[in-house]
Formats: sequence, C-alpha cells, structure tokens
Amino acid sequence: MEITTNGMQLSINESTLGITMAANGAVWMTESSFRPHIAYQEETVYFDQAAQIRHERWQTGVGCGVISHYEGFSGAAQGLSFETIIWTETATGVIRCEWVPLSEGKNTVQAVYWPGPMAFEEPKSSWYTLLNWEQGIRIPNTWPVETVKLPFNGMLGTAGAYMPWFAQVKDGEGYLAIAETPWNAGYDIDHPADGPYTHMSIRWEPSLGHMNDRRVLQYRLLHSCDHNDICKAYRAYAKEKGLLRTLREKAAKTPSVDDLIGCCFVHTGIKTKVQPNSDFYDPAAPEKNDHLTPFAVRTAEVKQLHEAGVSKMYLHLDGWAEPGYDNQHPDYSPACEEAGGWSAMKELADTMHACGYLFGIHDQYRDYYRAAESFDENFACRLPDGSIPEHQRWAGGPQSYLCGTQAPYYVKRNFKAIEEAGIQLDGAYLDVFTCNEGDECDHPWHRMTRRDCYEYRNTCFEFLLSKNILPSSEEVNDWAIPSLVFCHYAPYDFMLAAPGSPKHGIALPLFNLVYHDCVIEPWMMDKVSEDDDYMLYALLNGGAPYLRRDAAYPNFDGAFDGAEKLQLEEDIQRCRLVSELHEKVAKAEMLRCELLAEDGSKQRTIFSDGTRVTVDFAQQTYQVEM
Repeated sequence: MEITTNGMQLSINESTLGITMAANGAVWMTESSFRPHIAYQEETVYFDQAAQIRHERWQTGVGCGVISHYEGFSGAAQGLSFETIIWTETATGVIRCEWVPLSEGKNTVQAVYWPGPMAFEEPKSSWYTLLNWEQGIRIPNTWPVETVKLPFNGMLGTAGAYMPWFAQVKDGEGYLAIAETPWNAGYDIDHPADGPYTHMSIRWEPSLGHMNDRRVLQYRLLHSCDHNDICKAYRAYAKEKGLLRTLREKAAKTPSVDDLIGCCFVHTGIKTKVQPNSDFYDPAAPEKNDHLTPFAVRTAEVKQLHEAGVSKMYLHLDGWAEPGYDNQHPDYSPACEEAGGWSAMKELADTMHACGYLFGIHDQYRDYYRAAESFDENFACRLPDGSIPEHQRWAGGPQSYLCGTQAPYYVKRNFKAIEEAGIQLDGAYLDVFTCNEGDECDHPWHRMTRRDCYEYRNTCFEFLLSKNILPSSEEVNDWAIPSLVFCHYAPYDFMLAAPGSPKHGIALPLFNLVYHDCVIEPWMMDKVSEDDDYMLYALLNGGAPYLRRDAAYPNFDGAFDGAEKLQLEEDIQRCRLVSELHEKVAKAEMLRCELLAEDGSKQRTIFSDGTRVTVDFAQQTYQVEM
C-alpha cells in the first residue's frame, strides 16, 4: 500500500511488512532480512505469523497512512492482538510509526522489535550513524571498531542515551528517529568492525509487566543535512515539548545560577568506609577500605587555593556524613563525627563563602541500603513478580532500590537537618538520577512506572531549587533539563574507559548542540598523555573545568591512574583559561560543530555569541576567537 502526501511517499509491503519512506529523491527502506517480532521468554513470535492480518488506508483530519491489524497468534502469543499505524502528518511531514496493543494474551511480552532498522549498507565514511551514547558519537559505516553492548542496554533516559533519538545520514540525506514515548524503550545497534553497515532499531519494553500503552517512533526526513542539522531539528522538537529550559530562564528563577558560571570545580571527600560485605572490599589492602580526612583539612585546602589565586570555585564534597561515602542511604546524617561533626562542616561551608566560593554535597536517593535504620522492604522497588532487585556492589554493602515515590520525602527530611545545623548549601548532587534508568515498583502502596520515576526525580530537583540550592546529578539527560542546573560530568564515552581503549566512533558534542545553553557541565582536565589532553574537549564544548577530581572508587568512572600530574600553578592557569571561556559562552547556544578533518581529529565549535573554538587533537593545539 502506498500513500503520497505533500511530495512524500510512504508504503508498507504487505508480504514482508517492510516500510519505505521517500522524500527529495532519497529513499529509506527497512532492512530486507528484518522480520518484525515480539520476544517472549519462551520463544520469538513474528508479526507475519498472525492468522489474521489486514491493511487499510488510514485517513484523519491531520494526516494519512496505513493501519494494520494483527490477531490469531499461537504459542506464547496466544490471545495477543495489536495494530500498527504508519502515517504522515500533513502539516509537518513527520512520519509516525505507532504500535497499539489491543489484548495482551496470557504471557508477558519481553520486548517488541518494530519498525526495524533501515537498510544502511554502503561502505562509505559519508554514510554515518549518530548515537547519543553519553555526549555523542558519529559512527561512519567504515569505522574499524565494532560497536559493543551499550550502557544500560541502550535504554533511553540513561547514560546510553542522553536523548531519545538516533539518526543516519547518507551523502547528505538523513533521517532523525525520535521516540515520542521513550520511558520504556531502548535502541539496538549492529556495527561490525570495519562495517560495511550499521543497523539501528528501536526496542519497546513492557511497563510493570504489561504492554498496555501505545508506543510511538517518529521519523523526520532531512535534505542536504549533517549532524548539526539533525541536532537542530531535535532542539526544535525539544522546544516544542517544553524540554528546552535555558540557563537564562533558570537564572531568572534562581539567580545563584549566575554565580556557578565560570567556576572551576573541586571534587573531594571526607570519609570512606567500604564494608566487608561490599564487592569493593579489599581484605589484602585495608588502606583502600577506610580513609578519613577531617573537615579542618579541607578548610585549610580551600584557604590555600584562595591564596593561590583561584577566584571562582565550587566544592563537591563526598563522604561528609557519619556512615561514610555510599553508606546507609537514605539515612545519611549527621555530619561525620570523626571528622569534626556539624560544627567543623559548618566552618568549611562558612570558609567557602568567605572566599567567594560555592559549597555543595554528594547525596543519594536511589540506593537503599539494608544497613540504614529506616530500611523497610515495603518501600524498596518491587518487580511485578514480587521480587526485589538487590546487590552489594558499592561501599555500603547489600542494598536494594528506594522507590522513587519516597525520594522527595527523604530529601525534605535530610535537607532540613542540614539547614538546622546552620549549613548554607549552594548546590547538591543527587547521585545516579540522570545516569541510571527509571525504576519501576509494583508495590500496591506506591505503584510507580518508569515515567513516574523520572517525574519524582525532577520533583527532588525542584525542591532543592525552592530552597535556592542548585541541583546536580551524575550525568545529564533530556528528561531532566527543565529542572537540572549542572552535573558531575557529561563526557564522551571514551573518557570513562581506560586510556588507550579503542574509540567506538568520532566523538561529537551531540548533546551540547541541543542543550549547551541549558545546563552547566564540568569537564575532566586530565593530561592523559603527551598525545591526549582532555582540556581541549573542555574548550571545544565551552564547559567548566575540574581543578581537582578525587576518585570515589579507584580506577572507576573515568578516574584512572597514570595521568600526568601537574603543578598546582599550572592546573590553576589551565582552569582559568577554560573558566574564562565558560563565563562567556555558558548561556550561548552551540550553533555548529564542524569537522575540519574527516577522522574528527580537528574540530571547530561556533557559539551564538560569535565565539569560535578550534582544536586540533592530533597536534594538541587550540585557538579561541572571541
């Protein structure tokens, strides 16, 4: 069946169920060997195995397309029926692929794989895929490194997908695929070493064990485009959806946002206590398990940095409470007595403010430790089968996950205690919220979907803003942009791997091409080797610098041994260069990132205020034109 709307052609092959989209002479077809299917624990069921399949023309006041009906499945899918609607919106030319459940049957669906990957087989570097794996990568079809399993299995709304879209471009003709219903979706990628192809597809997963809501993937076909045009098309979509909240808007609501712009960042801690029942516990090296630095020592360090000429600084303090870093959350209080208690912590905060600096803390409202006094399984995330996910990876030992419905209550309780201790916070880091997937909970007292979970996380951020505390989290994510002011980092994927690891594509600031002027991102400043200085990425992205970044866990989260140690004076000078640029462009949109070398070794970013930053990673040079 073929539909033509405003010069765009849309068709479905009734035999293969393949989809074809065409505009401006460019044709996109689903890959010929792909069969739309549904995964069950017992077996895989294909759409074309339905006993009854019918296709009809779909016509409404806003568009037209094809609606397809499927029912009469056997095996694991017995009792399942659903429809697919593929249609073009007349006003915009947007193509939508909608999967609509009618009846689920008796068995639980694990995932629906539809509409399938586009054929993308040409062995050319001008054919490339854009992937929102952390800050972003561009994968030419000829890229020599295989794309391995994505973080969080490619779930949207995680570090594996800061934004809910992917795109492909072939010689200037491209499509942008946006998950309009991203909360229970992930993407899959197949790119072998050296290509010659890359296949991208969406995966729809159940919510609380059910597929009872429609799932929608939209396509936008772009003519004569590159990665910049793709990102700007998504920025327009984000603005339309109300996700685009700029730093100017946030500063109008909370003026201290302006105080954070131009700061260098210091990340350090007070107490480390790795419990014997933690996977991180090392019985052969006790010094790794326990460590204590008094608040007074950190206060003295702050004074030294002030005397050394650091003018603007934000301090992120780990392990400040009595249990130690990553212990007994959400019961994280009082301030560590061994380190001096509330009074010494207050002295540190007061010293920061006397120096004109900003002070913030690490906190956590997802990891739910069994050692916490208030721990109660009734408030841990419970899966539909009644089980409670648990592990003992982090320092505090055995834990489950706190249902997100409860997180705002604990945030209010804990921050009230800090306020009553007389400690003025400028910022607070709520760990993992913008890195990990949304949780679900099927406990009848507080049932919660992944979509609900993201809303509860934003509620926590908004509470902090109501107290004039700038909210931060581990990374960045599309769903958090309206409330999040800054983050721990928003790195390229390779920055979290051991230095020298093969790169999965050309590093590109896809996230910043959409959201640079909406969130403050501190950047690693490690001089990894004579051939790789991370300061260049900080400059290219117009971000904030890390002056010091102590690892919470050794050789983890991008904090690897072996980076060149510089003198404090040189560190301060490098940070000053980055901070001065950040102060100028923080509120400016990143208009373009140009590849001045095909392999990405030379790039230029252009900001809306006219600033241009050119970096040559091969020569380890940079130029800033203001």
